[in-house]
Amino acid sequence: MTPDLSELIRTIPNLIRTGKIAEIKADKVRVRLSPSLLTTWLQWIALRAGDVVHWSPPSVGEQVIVFSPNGDLSQGKVLAGLFSAESPAPQSNIKVRSIHYPDGAVVLYDFSTHALSAILPAGGSALVKADTVTADAPQTTCTGDVTIKGNLLVEGFSALKQGAKVEGGGGGAAMTIDGDVAATGDVTAGPISLRGHAHSEVKRGDEQSGGPVP
Repeated sequence: MTPDLSELIRTIPNLIRTGKIAEIKADKVRVRLSPSLLTTWLQWIALRAGDVVHWSPPSVGEQVIVFSPNGDLSQGKVLAGLFSAESPAPQSNIKVRSIHYPDGAVVLYDFSTHALSAILPAGGSALVKADTVTADAPQTTCTGDVTIKGNLLVEGFSALKQGAKVEGGGGGAAMTIDGDVAATGDVTAGPISLRGHAHSEVKRGDEQSGGPVP
């Protein structure tokens, strides 16, 4: 069979074409290939679409490649991710991996410095929902207020148990608080209630009473 040369000339250029997203509808997009050529609705290619699903739709104006089997644009598949003058590369450091969102949020990992950061815009929020969450670090710093809506259990070694010197006397503590403490309820140290304890050896005058009674 002699191939139709005119058909080959028509289909070969359509095998691989570049364009820009003109419209998007969930897992389908339309691509503007030229001022006069707009594709039908085509599937865009995700990184994974099996047991693991990666959902990151392309955006209007994003530069893409359209792969069309046999040069049939109606069967084309769209691969996004080409930088352009309108959407340039956000990084120049090849040792950084990052995701940039249109509201200004950035998730970034620099493997040259082993630094991971997640930056949200003003008014942003983050949620981690799990049965258990562990932060395994020698030191954790919170720069703002902390609200705990459940019980707080502190398990630590006192300074004395670690062999350190405690200034001011009286045994070490697992928790150090620099500032005032306000409690709407009672505070209990061992069997002694701060609010309801009594003192032994109470005398009138300027003598000092005995210790609290459990």
